[in-house]
Amino acid sequence: MITDEPVRGSYAYLEHPSLLSLSGLEQLRLFLDGYFDLAPISRLTGLIGEHAAEGEATFSMPASPWWRSGGGVFLAGVFPYVADAALGLAVYNTLPPATGLATSELSMNFLRPATVASGRLVAEGKLIQMGRSQGLSECRVTDAEGRLLAHGTSRLIKQPLGFEPMPVTDDFPKRTPPDPSDPDPHERPSEGEVVPLAELNERKWLDIYREWRDGTRPYAPVCHLTGMQIADVEEGTAVWTMPASRWYSSSVGAFYGGALAMLADAAMAGAVGSIVPARSSFGTLDLKVNFLRPVRVDDRPLTARATVVHRGKTIAVATCEVTDADGRRVAIGSTSAMLLPGRQWSEAGEAVPIDEAI
Repeated sequence: MITDEPVRGSYAYLEHPSLLSLSGLEQLRLFLDGYFDLAPISRLTGLIGEHAAEGEATFSMPASPWWRSGGGVFLAGVFPYVADAALGLAVYNTLPPATGLATSELSMNFLRPATVASGRLVAEGKLIQMGRSQGLSECRVTDAEGRLLAHGTSRLIKQPLGFEPMPVTDDFPKRTPPDPSDPDPHERPSEGEVVPLAELNERKWLDIYREWRDGTRPYAPVCHLTGMQIADVEEGTAVWTMPASRWYSSSVGAFYGGALAMLADAAMAGAVGSIVPARSSFGTLDLKVNFLRPVRVDDRPLTARATVVHRGKTIAVATCEVTDADGRRVAIGSTSAMLLPGRQWSEAGEAVPIDEAI
């Protein structure tokens, strides 16, 4: 697992606290202009900023083979990875100096699946409304060809720092060029295995999940990248874990919300998948995550417990609770998925609508 490796990356705000004496927009423009080494979450995934203006932020990330799930297509939880940054920074770009921001809620609707053929995932975030203490933003996630894959919204809470940051007294450092002989994780050949299509269409996901749990089948590439593993699964329930790794740190040293959303999505997709019979398929339609308290970046496990709470003929609904290693609830999530009885899985390829692609 990549998360077992020593972490790479910089915590720019801890190393240069005078950054906080600038406005949010001035701060982000410094990063876009090539100052400061990238944060661990960017070194892990290739997530980078592309554009910043007041109330606007664009981030992108390569559609790396590392993101492949057991079925070949990317988990829906990949979209929050790129969207969370754009949603948050679109609000942060409007803030005055010495003001922090925390994500309270992230919601996404998924229109098309992402695959390696997507090339690059691009999230364009825009501010919708800024109040005295809260901000609301939205984003569109597209592929490299500009096709719309997902739409998201987020509610964020302003947090005045309560102290006067030190003024800028010297020049900030320019970013260190990457070492081509020692590539970051997302640039390396992916590890792990995708379930062969013929097998996928003849077996139940529940049996495949149990093989992952029991260690008799290699995990998918996304698990090798993120450290996610399945701890338990029964029909209608699934428990997934992931380390609160330093690889998930932002430039301020905080745990990245998009990573927490992916863990919740993986658990809920596992719970839904466990009820799907052989020679049938399913696709995630939406995801909502409420963030309840900050996650300590301490490398100890986070645990997501998901349950299917409704199973209809074509729609299933699941909920999830994410706890830290001390048993404290850090997030709750919900999702709905389309069930496609008798609709077999197809090769991951063109980004067509979910109900036509799976």
